[in-house]
Amino acid sequence: MSQLAQASIKQVAEIAGVSIATVSRCINNPDQVRERTRTRVQAAILETGYSPNTIAQSFRRGRTNVIMVVMPSIGDPFFTDVMQGIRSVVADHDYSIIINETNFNTMTAEEVGAIMVSRQADGFILLASIFPFGNEVLAKAEKRSQPVVIGCETISASLADIPSVHIDNVAAAREATDYLISNGHKKIAFISGQSTSLLTKDREFGYRAAMHKAQLSIKEGWVLEGNLNIEGAAKACGKLLKHPDRPTAIFCANDEMALGCMHEIKRKGLSVPEDISVMGFDDIRYAEVMNPALTTIAQPARQIGERVAVRLFKAIESGSQPNNQPVILPHKLIVRQSVAKPVS
Repeated sequence: MSQLAQASIKQVAEIAGVSIATVSRCINNPDQVRERTRTRVQAAILETGYSPNTIAQSFRRGRTNVIMVVMPSIGDPFFTDVMQGIRSVVADHDYSIIINETNFNTMTAEEVGAIMVSRQADGFILLASIFPFGNEVLAKAEKRSQPVVIGCETISASLADIPSVHIDNVAAAREATDYLISNGHKKIAFISGQSTSLLTKDREFGYRAAMHKAQLSIKEGWVLEGNLNIEGAAKACGKLLKHPDRPTAIFCANDEMALGCMHEIKRKGLSVPEDISVMGFDDIRYAEVMNPALTTIAQPARQIGERVAVRLFKAIESGSQPNNQPVILPHKLIVRQSVAKPVS
């Protein structure tokens, strides 16, 4: 039989010699249909060119087969690796992904609440910087019908009901600073992200804790915001190079800022690490090929993406909210060539 234009499920059922309900079961729940029957239905679908109306099916099932991922920047290499992990899990579940990019702007309470109660996806993964809104968000969270999982971000007490997957940012930043101190550095500056970001606040806290434990002072002007990008870090680094008590090492809250910092140091005629050591955070794919190769803290980006997505799909399939116990994954200090002992 020649292929029919806009074939219907009724035509498929007539050709296969089964009921419309059986065709529907073959499409939506094939395991519930005998193999011989499935074979006949599949042959009829191929012969007619029938294409199920997936939008109508979604409404009937109460499912969209879509998840939404809210992330700071599509171009950030770290989040690219996280997305690889998410996609590897999503592909196994025959779902699609909608990406909502915040461009590193801290999300408002209204935006977070709207995402939680939205019907445009079956579940949500939040990779964006979230400020602790408190009861306002929790009130909205109680109304949400779709599961939400947070990845990468540190969670405030007010958001403890939302499950999360991340590393211990305080411990990782403390280890990075300790490594600089162990190399003889006493003048260590820190370039952070936005002051509203819990994640970079934790990294700054780890830096300050290590400096305090070593009884090292932090001079005024040694802690600056770099907006988590190359341009912001280069501007902050320029100020540090002009500081009357110039630091011998700079710890950046992510690798992209470390790249901007190293570029600015070289632009001013100085060398890394001979004149100034640089420490990064994340271990993005470019860290190893920087010149010099960047000493940094490695986050298991792909694994974070996988674990976040697995938790979300378990919740979608079970029809209940995921367990809110946070998952803390291990970090690792990666020693390369951008850190050396300070020149006497």
